[in-house]
Amino acid sequence: MEDPLPMSSPGGNRVLVTGAAGFIGYHLSRALLEKGIPVTGIDNLNAYYDVRLKEARLTRLLGIPGFEFERMDLADREAISSLFRTRRPRRVLHMAAQAGVRYSLEKPEAYVESNLSGFLNILEGCRHHEVDHLVYASSSSVYGANTRMPFSIHHNVDHPVSLYAATKKSNELMAHAYSHLFRIPTTGLRFFTVYGPWGRPDMALYLFTRSILEGRPIDVFNEGRMRRDFTYVDDIVEGVLRVLDRAPVPNADWNSAEPDPGSSRAPYRIYNIGNDHPVELMQLIRCLEQALGRTAEKRFLPMQPGDVLETWANVDELVRDVGFHPSTPIEEGILRFVAWYRDFHGV
Repeated sequence: MEDPLPMSSPGGNRVLVTGAAGFIGYHLSRALLEKGIPVTGIDNLNAYYDVRLKEARLTRLLGIPGFEFERMDLADREAISSLFRTRRPRRVLHMAAQAGVRYSLEKPEAYVESNLSGFLNILEGCRHHEVDHLVYASSSSVYGANTRMPFSIHHNVDHPVSLYAATKKSNELMAHAYSHLFRIPTTGLRFFTVYGPWGRPDMALYLFTRSILEGRPIDVFNEGRMRRDFTYVDDIVEGVLRVLDRAPVPNADWNSAEPDPGSSRAPYRIYNIGNDHPVELMQLIRCLEQALGRTAEKRFLPMQPGDVLETWANVDELVRDVGFHPSTPIEEGILRFVAWYRDFHGV
């Protein structure tokens, strides 16, 4: 991996992107740089999945003018404080987190350190250094035991079914407290099953693709009877960047007698970003088989702890406020992913 670029002068329109070597953070950083917006990226390059993929993403970013990088852990309070003090970003895209529902059953302390302590450090940085807008990654997992479809930001989300989901719900609560107390504009984005080139190897599409090409069976949980609102990464990036340009203001119509979870009298907002078109897992597999030109050997397994049967995003508020509706069909998105996978892995 190349050496980091030297730090440039603070201030201006620089955006801090946490998790810049991660899947979504990489794509967001690249999109900002292509718009001529300088980016400071941080990442701890942990070994939750193959670090070589993270290094490959980072190497591509390091070749773009305007990008600077520091290897840093969110839980390192002094390092994060120093970063805000020296770089003084105007806006923050907080994409870093310990990801994964199932892994949270194995190593819960990693989620507390990164998703709670780490997020607190980001909030403190925003508090003390006059950040114009903090946009952070939440998750569709916060809907937990909810079964009313489609999921709406106006629904109560007090019943998470995994620690990962609980930490993401906690992030929304922490952000609201800081928006209320210190008037920091914060926007939480509930992502719905993001996929695409440079995606995470622990996600189903990546796992299925690798297994099929290697001639191994794929694990299909709950007999394949699940539906997900798969959302292509380019749609996520477009939605996030539009939201980044629109810092929330207090909702004057917010009623404390009937509190709406999606907004507040504070400068605080929540949005769903999903394709608004749930797809059955077996349909995803059929699309992948067609793209690969191979039939998968399927090993049907029971539902896994922490999983939910269905996700479906109501994106009305996203359309209303920023004029964007994710729309990439699953067939097209999978073809693009497979083309990238074959090129990157040389298969």
